Amino acid sequence: MYPRRVSKLIHVGHVRVGGDAPVSVQSMSKTNTRDVNGTIRQIKELEELGCEIIRVAVPDSEAAGALYKIKRGIGIPLVADIHFDHRLALAALEAGADGLRLNPGNIADTGKVAEIVKAAKERQTPIRIGVNAGSLPPADTPSQTIPQRMISAAARHIKLLEDLDFDLIKVSLKAFDVPATIEAYREIAPSIPYPLHLGITEAGVPHAGVIRSATGIGTLLYLGLGDTIRVSLTAAPHEEVTAGYDILKSLNLRQRGPVLVSCPTCGRCEVNIIAIAEQINQLLQKSQKVLRIAVMGCIVNGPGEAKDADIGIACGKGKAVLFKKGEQVAIITENEILPRLMREIDEM
Repeated sequence: MYPRRVSKLIHVGHVRVGGDAPVSVQSMSKTNTRDVNGTIRQIKELEELGCEIIRVAVPDSEAAGALYKIKRGIGIPLVADIHFDHRLALAALEAGADGLRLNPGNIADTGKVAEIVKAAKERQTPIRIGVNAGSLPPADTPSQTIPQRMISAAARHIKLLEDLDFDLIKVSLKAFDVPATIEAYREIAPSIPYPLHLGITEAGVPHAGVIRSATGIGTLLYLGLGDTIRVSLTAAPHEEVTAGYDILKSLNLRQRGPVLVSCPTCGRCEVNIIAIAEQINQLLQKSQKVLRIAVMGCIVNGPGEAKDADIGIACGKGKAVLFKKGEQVAIITENEILPRLMREIDEM
């Protein structure tokens, strides 16, 4: 891992972003924001999974008016996603939003942007300059690449906010194309002091979207870039939060919930490891215990991985050796594996 980039510390509600704060996990509600109860219900479900910042769409004044009740019904910071109409940003701030996301160029009148900044500064509310490759301003020159256009758009908006004496800024430069996204973040990072929000936009349905997101976000995090992340999927938002933590856990950046080590299986396997691993994974979805659990199918790597885990099994010939903290504690039958393993996990 490369050393983490040093960035300015800001606060999105009670969550620290940047500086030496842990990389935070975000999501976006997928309900109609006007549906207050449905939106609160979905956000509360995400809170249980560890979502630390939630963003909601604010397409009109009715949605902006719903923010006051939504904000008071949840426990995590609320970011209002604003496009085109500066009055929606002002209404969101009035309702108590903990942050704003503005897309450069969507509010072209600098006087209206100045109104937003004035109100945000009074409340000490941060603004994310959220650049998306799909909604860029016109290119400065015909030869500009997508990453260059993204950087230019961000730089202009950063300067506008700085000229208004505002520095509670967070920046994102998202594209569907993974190499373009990585290039944009790498190029802008040395030139600005602000925290970076990472993501691959419109990443797709869960399988492909998680792979694209893990490749892009994981690469940037490994390079020491990034202070907060969102995995954007065409799926229920709980999948975004789970994938976000899985990315962080894979790089040893956050340890929330269990890590399941399981072998891919092969011709040596003599028990149904795939079914066992899938059932255990499902049962562990809402667990917050920081444990390493190994489910292994044969004697080649099985005993070693099982011993290295907090709790693990190494299977063979319809039975399994159960290890706990490196010590063999029992030999159990295949039918006993799932209930015994879950009982041991519950007791740890």
